[in-house]
Amino acid sequence: MNNAMVVGPFVLPYSLLLAFAAVASALYVGKRSGRKAGIDVESAVWRTLLVGLVVARLAFVWEFRSAYLASPLDVLDIRDGGWSPTAGFVGAWFFALSRQGQLPAAKKALRAALLTGTVLWGVGAAVLAVRPDTGQELPALSFKSLDGQPIVLAEFKGKPIVVNLWATWCPPCVREMPMLHQAQIDRPGVNFVFLNQGEAAAKVSAWLQARKLPMRNVLIDADKQAGAAFKQRALPTTLFFDADGRLVSTRVGELSVATLTEKLQALTP
Repeated sequence: MNNAMVVGPFVLPYSLLLAFAAVASALYVGKRSGRKAGIDVESAVWRTLLVGLVVARLAFVWEFRSAYLASPLDVLDIRDGGWSPTAGFVGAWFFALSRQGQLPAAKKALRAALLTGTVLWGVGAAVLAVRPDTGQELPALSFKSLDGQPIVLAEFKGKPIVVNLWATWCPPCVREMPMLHQAQIDRPGVNFVFLNQGEAAAKVSAWLQARKLPMRNVLIDADKQAGAAFKQRALPTTLFFDADGRLVSTRVGELSVATLTEKLQALTP
């Protein structure tokens, strides 16, 4: 099952929509509670939410700090989707509670806002966790290798499998490809499969050679079968399967070393 909402050319992961909904509901409840008490708490709610976001990011960075040591500036690149929501909400609550003495009149409104956002996020995260994404199995689709040999996707069962949907014209695909190439070298216990979407084998081969990326398991999905089978239109999309070929998780958008490590931990505990 798809884990993102497609709106025209835009692909919005449900986890991101849930975060927006939690923030919006917290702001709404905070403003409404403050209005009833005759006080303006919007700025206080915004500061609390900002603290929560910073803590969520820093907690993720700390957990996967070894991945960021080689390139510390990647900490600022939040496009990789690296967050620790639980740490974020804990940080926001601690900040709000510490501010009670300075903003006694806003205490009730702040608590109401945080409680609303926390409950909405918790319920939403639980619903997303039990959605039947993992019910999908690796399909027995056949693709051509760069030298024209037919390869059946299901043949990669037996090890955890990472399937990356990509194209040479896709900027985030291009950015993450060297990192995925290195991961393929460093993790021989995982089958990395790169399904190029709709391009000619000669073009893909020349592109890889020009960038000195001698990657294995590069297959050509000329008819974009994988996108239809996995109900994914965005590029890049990376799907993570266990050794039995069951879908464990999906990442829509660019991966970093840290977020790839996080996903692989679920496959190879």
